[in-house]
Amino acid sequence: MASDERLARFRQAHLNPFNKTPEQPERPDGEPPAPAQQPDPTPGDLEGTLDLGLAEDHFSRPVGLILASDVPQLRRAIEECKRVILALPEHSERQKDAVVRLIHLRLKLQELKDPGEDEPNIRVVLEHRFYKEKSKSVKQMCDKCSTIIWGLIQTWYTCTGCYYRCHSKCLPLVSRPCVRAQVSHQAEYQLSICPESGLDSQDYRCAECRAPISLRGVPSEARQCDYTGLYYCSSCHWNDLAVVPARAIHNWDFEPRKVSRCSMRYLALMVSRPVLKLREINPLLFNYVEELVEIRKLRQDILLMKPYFITCKEAMEARLLLQLQDRQHFVENDEMYSLQDLIDIEAGRLGCSLTEIHTLFAKHIKLDCERCQAKGFVCELCREGDVLFPFDSHTSVCADCSAVFHRYRHTGAGCGDVGMAGGDPALSPPPGTATMTTPPPVPGVPG
Repeated sequence: MASDERLARFRQAHLNPFNKTPEQPERPDGEPPAPAQQPDPTPGDLEGTLDLGLAEDHFSRPVGLILASDVPQLRRAIEECKRVILALPEHSERQKDAVVRLIHLRLKLQELKDPGEDEPNIRVVLEHRFYKEKSKSVKQMCDKCSTIIWGLIQTWYTCTGCYYRCHSKCLPLVSRPCVRAQVSHQAEYQLSICPESGLDSQDYRCAECRAPISLRGVPSEARQCDYTGLYYCSSCHWNDLAVVPARAIHNWDFEPRKVSRCSMRYLALMVSRPVLKLREINPLLFNYVEELVEIRKLRQDILLMKPYFITCKEAMEARLLLQLQDRQHFVENDEMYSLQDLIDIEAGRLGCSLTEIHTLFAKHIKLDCERCQAKGFVCELCREGDVLFPFDSHTSVCADCSAVFHRYRHTGAGCGDVGMAGGDPALSPPPGTATMTTPPPVPGVPG
């Protein structure tokens, strides 16, 4: 008890001078003075209900100083600040200060909900390589929570491989692996048209995040991906449109279909990769699409021109082969196609551009470069006509020795088949072509 009394006397001797109340007159009867009554707050003095630092006195707090330390306190301060702003006269200095105070409160609340001061610049999650974005003015959509990313007040990350974007607070919740890793490990398409297996096979859950879904939209709408045939929730399927490879190869159908976010990013990364061997997947496609036959012939000619450019100094200096740098597989083989090749063929763009490149290459070999001209061929059967090149439309190349002949004088097989084209009308010389004939034997003269 003695210690309590000493503590009370110490506190009484060290009172805060700013907390002193006006002295009350002593009452004659010896009763303790009545506590001072505080006046009720008026609408013009609403800022007194919560100390927001808006008082224009010598002891007011700076604008950036916020005493609230947790989310509930900040929410209460924000609501109180809103009421103060509505009660103050419009366009007054006090209202402007209150608005500034409200902005700082909201920024502080956002920092507590989405901390970003000490976060690393690189985060690795499910093979994603997330880099912290520096832009503060770009407005993006979060791929995880499907809400807007406000770069001014929120920290967000982007995967450098598949361009997956999300809030900093959503990083621990990411459930989709990086599709760039999938492309690197196994670059191939699903070549079955919408291979649906039913929502019950997925246990009525999203194929990616495993959230409950149903066809009736309760609790979340089930959206089918036309590429994988699986069902997704609205957060994993944004009704993005993309060309489905299976429909393009089997039906020559390039109408964009609704696909999930994961499929959309996978198809975007795979669109320029030459992984489609049409002769094995659908060889009948060349019988119905004339443009494919033309493109195949142009590609075969370019492969025959390639040896000329590799051994030509002028062609190497002019970098002629870089005309096809966007389609490098065109100078490697004539069988592999990318999905972008098929899209451009159907649109008519690839045929025009490839014809121009073919003309440029042929002009260099046959007209502009003397070294390339000297590498031409003379038909060994007739030894007539101009210099022949293997990519000419009227020539035939021997499969054994690569010699070049007129097409109508060679069967197109190996050296054992070299000879005149018998009685086949298709292999007979064109009208007006001079041919060598053997004169009949003269009687009495040794043959």
